[in-house]
Amino acid sequence: MTMKTGYVYHELFGWHDTGTNAGFFPSDPAKGLQPFLNYENAETKKRIHELIVVSGLIDHLHRIPARHATDDELLLVHPQSYLTNLKKISEQRLGGDAGDGETPLAKGGYEIGTMAVGAVTALAQSIMSGEVDNGYALVRPPGHHAIRSGGMGYCLFSNLGIALSVIKRDNPGIRIATVDWDVHHGNGTQDVFYNDPNVLTISLHQDRLYPRNSGMRSEIGEGAGINTNLNIPLPAGTGNGGYQYAFEHVVAPAIKKFNPDLIAVASGFDSCVYDPLGRMMLTANGYAKLTEILMSVSKNNKLMIAHEGGYNAVYSPFCGLFVLQQLSGVKKLDDPFDHTENYPGQALFEHQKFEVDEAAKLLSALPDNR
Repeated sequence: MTMKTGYVYHELFGWHDTGTNAGFFPSDPAKGLQPFLNYENAETKKRIHELIVVSGLIDHLHRIPARHATDDELLLVHPQSYLTNLKKISEQRLGGDAGDGETPLAKGGYEIGTMAVGAVTALAQSIMSGEVDNGYALVRPPGHHAIRSGGMGYCLFSNLGIALSVIKRDNPGIRIATVDWDVHHGNGTQDVFYNDPNVLTISLHQDRLYPRNSGMRSEIGEGAGINTNLNIPLPAGTGNGGYQYAFEHVVAPAIKKFNPDLIAVASGFDSCVYDPLGRMMLTANGYAKLTEILMSVSKNNKLMIAHEGGYNAVYSPFCGLFVLQQLSGVKKLDDPFDHTENYPGQALFEHQKFEVDEAAKLLSALPDNR
C-alpha cells in the first residue's frame, strides 16, 4: 500500500560546522589527539539525502519546504535567556559551544538550528492537516538531548519537543506518543514532557551509553505525567531480534493502550550494526520492520519521524532509505550489506528478553485511553 509521504531536507543542514575534533574530543597534540572530524558531521545526512535522490525514491515523496522556527515556537520549550546566549555565541567569529562543552556551535549555527526545528515542525503540521499521511524530516543539528534549559550532546534545540509543543498548542487535548530508537537515551524529549499526561515518551537505547546517568526504567514521569514515560535500556549487542521483541511486547502495546492521535519518532541510525558510537546491531531491514510495526498501530496513519544521530556515512544512508521505503510503500533498492542479517547476534538472547520483560511490567500503570 502506497502512502503520501512527506520529506523535508535543506542543504543548509550540511553547513552546520562542528569543527575538526578527534571524534568527540577537541584536537590536542599534548594528548596525541590529531585533528580530524567530529563524529557529528555533515557527511552522513548528506549521503542519506543523495541516496534517496539517486535511488529514485525522491520522485515518490512529497517535498515539504523547510522553514525557520519562530521565537514564539522556540519559547514553548526553551527560556529566553538560553536563546539569547546561544544567539550571542553563534554571532561570534569563531562561535563556541552550546553549553555542555561537547556541542560545538560555529558562526551562524543558531539560524541553522532554528531551521532544523522549523523543518520538523513543518512536517508535523503537514501530517496533522492531512497534506501527507506520514513523513521524515532529515535535519541537522539533532535535538533529542537538548533539555529545556540548554543544549547538550550535539543538540542545540529540542527539535521534536518544540514541534510537538506547537502541535499541542494548536490542537488542545491531543495525545501524542514519541518513540526514540537512537542508540543514546532520549533524555531531552523526556525532560520536555516529563510532567505531561498527554504525551507518552518511550526510549529504547543502549544501557547507560549516553547520558550515563539517565534512561533507567525507574524514570516513569512525575506529577500529572506519572507513568507516561517508558525507558527500555537494552544490553550492548542487541540486534534485530531484541529490538523487534521490544517493539512487539512493550512499544506497540503501550501505544495501543495510550491511543495517541499522532506518533513521533526520534530516529537515530547509531543503533545500526556499523555505527562507531554505539554497539548495537540493527540493520536497514531491522529499521524498516520497526517502522512497519509503528505504522500498524498508528491512528489514521499519522506517523512522523525526525532524524537524530547516526555516524556511519556508508551504511546510515541505507537505514534512512529503508525507513522511507517503508513509510511510502515504494521499494527501490535492496540492502547490499544484507549479510549482516545472518550475524549470530541478530537473534533474541535471554538476557535481552529479560530486560524487555522488566520494562513490560511498567505497562500496567500506563493510563488506558482506549
